[in-house]
Amino acid sequence: APRPDLFRLMDCDRSFRIDARQLQRRFRSLQRAVHPDRFGQRPPKEQHYSEQHSSLINKAYQTLLNPLSRGLYLLELSGVEPAQETDCDADAAFLTEIMEINEKLAEPKNEDIIEEIETLIKVKQEELTREVTAAFERDDLQEAKKLLAKMKYFANLEDKLKAKKIPS
Repeated sequence: APRPDLFRLMDCDRSFRIDARQLQRRFRSLQRAVHPDRFGQRPPKEQHYSEQHSSLINKAYQTLLNPLSRGLYLLELSGVEPAQETDCDADAAFLTEIMEINEKLAEPKNEDIIEEIETLIKVKQEELTREVTAAFERDDLQEAKKLLAKMKYFANLEDKLKAKKIPS
């Protein structure tokens, strides 16, 4: 079967800029209708249908809510391959910045450094999200692709930061 259009499923415009509240309302409405808990006493075929659709709705919501996955999905819909780690035509200054943040993260746990990195990542992600929005609105998919590759680096740093914050 053809893959469903997640934007259409969630009743959103096919755009990088979305209304998160509208997305959340649609998600809740769809989940209320098809959630497996509502189909516990139904025939197996309906239970299966419910599970599949509930899973698809969760995937659509998560994909569209997160700017990085939403951007990558938009590229995919436009037939543009996402940047690979090896493609990295990212500038040397950017890679140096990522390396320095990684080195700070590798140091023994220090609340001040963790807070500083957390703020830096948040600021960078917000900045990149604005730039990606502008690139998609100009229909500059190659620029969007480059910026999303940078976002991916910061998302990886964010994951490392979260792992470091979890008490061991």
